[in-house]
Amino acid sequence: MPLSPFSCVLWDVDGTIADATPGIFPRLREVFAQFGLPEPDQSVLHRWVGPPMYESFQELAGLSPEKASEALTAYRALAARDGYAASVDIYPGVPDVIRAVAAAGVPQSTASTKPENQVRAILEHNELLELFTAVSGARAGEVGRSDSKKEVIGWALERLEAAGADVTRPVLIGDRHHDVEGAAEFGIPVIFDEWGFGDPSEGDAAAFRVADASALRAILLPEQAS
Repeated sequence: MPLSPFSCVLWDVDGTIADATPGIFPRLREVFAQFGLPEPDQSVLHRWVGPPMYESFQELAGLSPEKASEALTAYRALAARDGYAASVDIYPGVPDVIRAVAAAGVPQSTASTKPENQVRAILEHNELLELFTAVSGARAGEVGRSDSKKEVIGWALERLEAAGADVTRPVLIGDRHHDVEGAAEFGIPVIFDEWGFGDPSEGDAAAFRVADASALRAILLPEQAS
């Protein structure tokens, strides 16, 4: 009997593996100031974590697509200045789950709308990169394109399959409705993590809901939990 009911595991990053808000929020405030926008209210800043930022600059800041591209370019310049892995916290227990899944021989990939170079930097900084068969994120060099969750999931599956992984029974772990909706496009079940930034109702359509890393591990590797 396989150690996991899933043939591969896809991971969201912001709100699932990493809490990047200590760096994201100050950079957003800088960009808002550059574009003459009122400072974003602290109570809604969490809505910026997870969704594609190009879309958020339009939907949450009211910028045109052209201005949103400029704002995203400015934001990414600040991220490069600060260092992609700076001010990023890793959620307790999550690295242990990633290591356990890798040790069980289950291929893993990220599926993040965060720029791919930033995802790699965070994983490498925390000594997790080698545990992933593939890394999938937004195309940092193509500002203005729509790197939707559906697209990055599709790239993750393609890269896993190209690496020889079995992608017939994937699962996605995430914390926002974008994860649930993007995975649904491929018929992929979602494990909704409650430690992230999504409202609890965003996980209503998820297959599973977990409150901590130990509960996540029990779903991914039930043989080890029994």
